[in-house]
Order: sequence, then C-alpha cells, then structure tokens
Amino acid sequence: MTSTHFRKLERMYHESKVNKLMYPSIQLEVGEGKATISYQTDSNYFHALNALHGSVYFKLLDDVAFFAANSVVEEVFVLTSSFNIHFLRPVTSGQLIATGQLKFQSKNLWLAEATIVNEKGKEVGFGSGSFMKSQIALTADIGYY
Repeated sequence: MTSTHFRKLERMYHESKVNKLMYPSIQLEVGEGKATISYQTDSNYFHALNALHGSVYFKLLDDVAFFAANSVVEEVFVLTSSFNIHFLRPVTSGQLIATGQLKFQSKNLWLAEATIVNEKGKEVGFGSGSFMKSQIALTADIGYY
C-alpha cells in the first residue's frame, strides 16, 4: 500500500457530509492496517445524563476499524458487515483517541479491532468489526482523490 492511498482515504473521510456536520475539527490518520482519530468531545452530542452518547462511541470505533480495513484495499470501498461494541466508562469532557488495527484478512473478509481512550489514557470503549468488499470503486466521485 502507498501513502497516496492513505491520504486519499483521509480526504474521503474529511469530505463526507456526516463528518463535516458532526466533527468539523476531527483528525484521521491512516497507515497500513491501522487508523487513528483524535476527537475533542462536544457537549452537543451528550445525552440527558451529560455524557457522550453511545452513537459517537460507535461512529469513532467503526470509522477507525473501517479505515484500518480499507487501508489494505485500494480498488473498492469496503462495507461494515457487522460490528460489536463495549462501553466501559462515560465520557463527559476532553480529548479522545480512537485507534483501529486490522487483525485478519482473507480474499473477501477483513476483521479489525478498535479502542477509544480518554486524555488520561483510560480505555472508555472498544469494539470489533467485520468488513467486506463492495462494488463501489474508490474514485473522486466519492471523495477519493
């Protein structure tokens, strides 16, 4: 894999509508078989008990696992086929770091694990997902340029 592929994946992520809406200052970094996201918590995504909503945990975990998988697939977009998540502790403020790591790959299946740690280095959640090839080519039309 090449660093050009990784930078194109990063641009694709940053240009997606949902990320522009939810995470205007988020940072994604992709490497071979791995990805990292730095995220500053935003109280707009807190639930009634004043902590980060689980949907944000899921998005961060799925995103880094997805990019860890797609980092080794240059021709098409991969799709999440399943994802399991575990919430360990609430997040009420601060910087979060999500990391994804490819754990297994075959011709048509990729498995990746992901974790989120808070600024004190404590794990707040983790998950694992399986990913498969789509029929969607990685092109400029989807932000891959």
